Parts: sequence; structure tokens; C-alpha cells
Amino acid sequence: MYAVYVIQHSRDRSLYVDYTNNLKTRLSQHNARENISTNRTEGTWKYVYVELYRSEKDARTREKKLKHHGTAKHKLFERIRDSCFES
Repeated sequence: MYAVYVIQHSRDRSLYVDYTNNLKTRLSQHNARENISTNRTEGTWKYVYVELYRSEKDARTREKKLKHHGTAKHKLFERIRDSCFES
């Protein structure tokens, strides 16, 4: 099973989209600052949205659409906005 996920940084509330086949390990990697794209000096990341896929190809396709297609990303962020910007 593969997952496309959105995580939010606790300090600046920035959002990051990616995909993985192991959500627990991947979040640990983000919080251990092992990913250049999410390497911050302070604060932690938390999941705010997850979509599950049976194939890596489908997950990778969705992740690319969210990262590189403004409309798809905008619509998703609109759907999850309320939960993303809670305290």
C-alpha cells in the first residue's frame, strides 16, 4: 500500500506533499531532518491529509499532480484548509 500525504510544520505552518509506502518511518525521517525539502531548525511535522493507493505508480502520479499542477494542489488545500490551520 502506498500513501500520498500532506504534512504541516508546527512552527511556520508550511505544507509539504510527498508519497511513501511507510507513513510512520517517513514522518520520523521528516522530523529527524533527514529530508532536504523539510529540513527545519525547530518544530515538528504532522500529517494533515493522507490518500492510500494500491500501486506505487498511482501514488507517484497523484503526488506529481499535487506538486506540479496548481489547480489540483489548490483544490486539495481548500478541502483540508480548516484542519490544517487549527491550533
